[in-house]
Amino acid sequence: MGGEKAVSHESNRVLVINPGSTSTKFGVFTKDGPEWVTTVQHGDEEIEQFRGRSMLARTGYRAGVIEKALGAAGYDAKQFAAVGGRGGFLPPMACGTYLVDDAIIEELRAARRGEHASNLGAVLAQRFAQQAGVNAYIVDPVTVDEWQDCARLSGSPLIERWCVGHALNIKAVARRFARESERAYAELRLIVAHMGSGITVSAHRDGRMVDNNTPEEGPFGPDRTGSLPVRELIKVCMTGEHTQRQLDRMVFGEGGLFAYLGTRDLKEIERRIDCGDAKAAAVYEAMIYQVAKETGAMAAVLEGRVDAVLLTGGMAHSERLVVRLRKYIEWIAPMTVYAGEDELQSIAEGVFRVLSGEEKAKRLEEHLAEEKGPDALVIGLE
Repeated sequence: MGGEKAVSHESNRVLVINPGSTSTKFGVFTKDGPEWVTTVQHGDEEIEQFRGRSMLARTGYRAGVIEKALGAAGYDAKQFAAVGGRGGFLPPMACGTYLVDDAIIEELRAARRGEHASNLGAVLAQRFAQQAGVNAYIVDPVTVDEWQDCARLSGSPLIERWCVGHALNIKAVARRFARESERAYAELRLIVAHMGSGITVSAHRDGRMVDNNTPEEGPFGPDRTGSLPVRELIKVCMTGEHTQRQLDRMVFGEGGLFAYLGTRDLKEIERRIDCGDAKAAAVYEAMIYQVAKETGAMAAVLEGRVDAVLLTGGMAHSERLVVRLRKYIEWIAPMTVYAGEDELQSIAEGVFRVLSGEEKAKRLEEHLAEEKGPDALVIGLE
C-alpha cells in the first residue's frame, strides 16, 4: 500500500476528488480536460451525524456518495489510470505532485496540524485507487512552503510565521500565465492574488512562491479578519467574555464582510451599494484597499520588478471589484484576471504530469527532515 505501483493502464481517465466542509466536488478528467464533473452538497443533518468525531470518520460516507454518483454516470472505479485528491494539512512541503503513501495517510489520521475537510482528499483518493489497482496522488497541498528564510521571522521568537494558503489554485494560475506568455514560470516575477472565502496574495520568483500572507494575516475577506491590531486583540482575549472557540470563529468564519454587514455574499453587498447603502460601500472599499496594500507589499518583496499581477478566485468574477482594484495596483505591472478557481482541473493536471513522465511523483518522507512550523493549526481553507 505504501509504495508506488508500476502501473500500465489502458484508460486515459483520472478520477479527481476535492472534499470541502459542506460539499464534495469530483469528476473524471482526460488530458484534454473535464469529461464529467459534479458537486454533491452535504446538508446540516448529514454533517450533524459526524459532529465531535474526526474528519476522517466521514470517509465511508463520502466514498459512498462518490460511488453512487459515478455509477449513475456510467463509470466503474476500475477504469481509472490514477486518482487525484486535494492535499490536506500535512507538514510543510515543496510544491508538486505527491504519491499518497502510508506516511501521508498517517499524518492525516493524526491531524497534528488541524482538522479540515481537505484532509479527506488523500484518504478518499487512496480508497478509489486501491479498487482500480492504481496510484493515488495529491497536488500542491495547502501547506506548500517555498518561502525564503527571512519571511519566517514574525517579530517575536515565540511565534514563527509558517506558510499556508491557496497553493493549488495559485500555482496553477502562475503556470497557466507562463504557458500563455510562452515563457518559463521560473523566469517570471509574479504577484498572484487569490480572492475567495479567504484571500492569499503571493510573490513568485525563480519558480517559487517566496512569500504570501497566511490566513491569519493580510486583507480581511468575506468571513475572515486578516491582520488585526495585536494589542487590541489581546484586550478582547483578556476580557474573559469569549471562549477560545468563539474567538477562533470571530477571526475565521465570522469576521470580515460578515462581521460588518451580516453577509458573505459579494453580489448581495454590491446590490446594497447600488441601492445607496453607504456602510456597505465603505466596507467593500476597505477590503479592496487592503488587498491593494498587500499587493504593494509583495511588489516590495520582488524589489519592484514584477512581470504581471494575476487575480484569481471567486471574487475575481466581480467586474466592479476588479475595476476598483486596478486603479490601485495597475502601476505595479500589467494585470491579468483568471476569475474563479478550478481546483479539480489543477489536481488533474498534476496527476497527468506524473503519468506522462513530465514530473516525478514526490514522497512525503523526503521533506519531513526539513519540517518547519507549529505543531497544530485549525483553520478553514475553502
